[in-house]
Amino acid sequence: MTALFRKTSHPARRITILGLGIGLYVAMSLALQVPFFENYYLCLGYTVLVVFCCFFGPAAGAIVGALGCVLHCLAINGMRGMPGWALGNLFTGVVLGLLLPRALKQPLTVPKIAVTALIMAASMAIAMFGIKSFTEVVLYGQPLWARMVKNSYAFIANSVVLLMSIPLVTALRAAAPVKEWFARRSGDQ
Repeated sequence: MTALFRKTSHPARRITILGLGIGLYVAMSLALQVPFFENYYLCLGYTVLVVFCCFFGPAAGAIVGALGCVLHCLAINGMRGMPGWALGNLFTGVVLGLLLPRALKQPLTVPKIAVTALIMAASMAIAMFGIKSFTEVVLYGQPLWARMVKNSYAFIANSVVLLMSIPLVTALRAAAPVKEWFARRSGDQ
């Protein structure tokens, strides 16, 4: 849990922040579907995952990613594919939540951004080729190689969105005084 998330003075505020993140993840995933390949699209909910990982840390990123994915899948197609996606997002949320708060601090350099992008893509590769593929092999009895080929489209699409989120997060860090969102107010317990 990052210091920023710990600074929230009341558990209800933390739950509200997580609820907003989950809702934004679902809304961005449903409302803005950019076609990519066959039945895959750029899931813009991953931008919300990256923002929450960067500002609120691994626990918030994992919760927003996993529960946002569950609700998104239930809204679109029920349980089909959801366990693998949710577990992959849980992993991605933890990894990016540990990485991004430190990696995207100022000053940003090209090598720092390159290493961050490489780790982001590697975490998505583990999530899609490892966790999601293995979960689908166990649940559906399909060959691992077939699941990995099918999940390669998702890996590419999701990695593109993750990498596109880097400029968004850096702009938000520069423009939004996020620390002021959680300043103690008179009357907080």
